[in-house]
Amino acid sequence: MKRLLMFFALLLLILVSACGNNETNAGTSEDTPEANSSEESKSEESNTDSSSDTFTYESENGPVELPKEPKRVVALYFGGSILSLDANIVGVDSWTKNSPLFRDKLTDAQVVTEEDLEKIIELDPDVIIGLSSMKNIDQLKEIAPTVTFTYGKLDYLEQHIEIGKVLNKEEEAKNWVKDFQKRAQSAGDEIRAKIGEDATVSVVETFDKQLYVFGDNWARGTEILYQEMNLKMPEKVKEDALEPGYFAISPEVLPEYAGDYIILSKEPGSETSFEETETFKNIPAVKNNQLFVADANKFYFNDPITLEYQLQFFKDHFLK
Repeated sequence: MKRLLMFFALLLLILVSACGNNETNAGTSEDTPEANSSEESKSEESNTDSSSDTFTYESENGPVELPKEPKRVVALYFGGSILSLDANIVGVDSWTKNSPLFRDKLTDAQVVTEEDLEKIIELDPDVIIGLSSMKNIDQLKEIAPTVTFTYGKLDYLEQHIEIGKVLNKEEEAKNWVKDFQKRAQSAGDEIRAKIGEDATVSVVETFDKQLYVFGDNWARGTEILYQEMNLKMPEKVKEDALEPGYFAISPEVLPEYAGDYIILSKEPGSETSFEETETFKNIPAVKNNQLFVADANKFYFNDPITLEYQLQFFKDHFLK
């Protein structure tokens, strides 16, 4: 019995000694430069592996983990900006899909809304972009990383830069903004020199048998005319449309909102009987051939593709 107890005591001593040696060796190994270098290398390698294909975007609703090279984007709004940055759109809103300026780039894109959850799942997007006012945002986030923006919270150029950030193409977006502003402001200098510094311009749209006038930040070319070119809007337009962005009017009061020049944006085939009235025909801008008619389908947005078209339209008509 005594010998058995001695055997167990010896075995316990050996086990304790072995554990102590392992701990010592482990501590020595971690303290060596070679070991530290190896561990740091492994750590960096692990971080690279986990983050090489994604980055964190700080959205207005908090951080969102996004792919650095998105392959399949569902654009529930801001489609033009996304297209201008050469992203592949697999799902898009109907307004964007119907624009003649985007049609050739969206031949394979499916028309979807935020309510078409099953259809969006089938599209297998890696990014979804839309408006903060959309329905089903929480459900969309379960399908793919989702970034939303509040319309009008950013100005039209800042908005494009943010889309650039989402797509990991911020520098490309910034470079376009800088170049566009330079060209638009230069064209504005030429236009004001020709029509006069005090000449006024109205932007009018006919939609669903209703006329609208616009302020300086509701697309339809308003950002270019009023913000970049520094052209003047009539006082009545400024009074009623500047703050809300747009204002509905009747054809009878259109002369009150008419500038020296009028940009009339309308869809082909839309109701235009008001143009046959004496009230309309007697507007000075109409009588002086200073009414420029634009295709509304090409004027609805304020993304780079649309803005480039609008800028050329204004140069062609004001400087002809």
